[in-house]
Amino acid sequence: MPTSNPERLVPGRGRLLRMAALRFGAGLIALLLLIFLPAGTTRYWQAWVYLATLFVPMCLELVYLLRHDPALLERRMRGKEREREQGVLIRLGSLCYVLVYVVAGLDRRFAWSEIPAAMVLAADLVILAGYALFARVLAVNSFASRVVAVEPGQRVVSTGPYAVVRHPMYVAILAMFEAAPVALGSWWALLPALPLWAIIGARARQEEQVLLRELPDYAAYVRRTRYRLIPGVW
Repeated sequence: MPTSNPERLVPGRGRLLRMAALRFGAGLIALLLLIFLPAGTTRYWQAWVYLATLFVPMCLELVYLLRHDPALLERRMRGKEREREQGVLIRLGSLCYVLVYVVAGLDRRFAWSEIPAAMVLAADLVILAGYALFARVLAVNSFASRVVAVEPGQRVVSTGPYAVVRHPMYVAILAMFEAAPVALGSWWALLPALPLWAIIGARARQEEQVLLRELPDYAAYVRRTRYRLIPGVW
């Protein structure tokens, strides 16, 4: 993954805070609706613990980036992909996210699954570990944008988690999302979560085509760091 000097024009902190707060609030409201409407109840402790596990670290990271790296925060709020294939993959991934939450809510309503509380809480710990990796990636790569693009002056970063796999951000996303069904107390919600492996894999492949084409020294990095997502596997 690329990084560079993060100095660039970004919105003022006040405007950036409003943009981030709007995104944060909209995301929280969307998840509340996607989970609790299908569940037909708010008496769903697994969902409340999951939402706290997801949004408390997110809020802390938002505050940290606003104070220490607003340029990175601005990059993380970009959403328009330049590559058409990436846009298709993002839409497919978003469909998986929506279906996981809806199915988990329906599972709560109709009591299809019985998952022990200890297993639910273990899944929440996996999500926290995934978010810790996510935060570490942001700490070492100030150009970890949400969109696939190479900006002038970028260079390859190969330290921290990037010394282990080429796409640690995607590893973090997979850890957080694949643990979500169990954290929500639903075996059935694993079904719409599984395709994300293929979607993330395709996204990583297509992203590397762009980086190999446009980012100097990325080919050498690929030769040094053999694996994309799972050491010893792929």
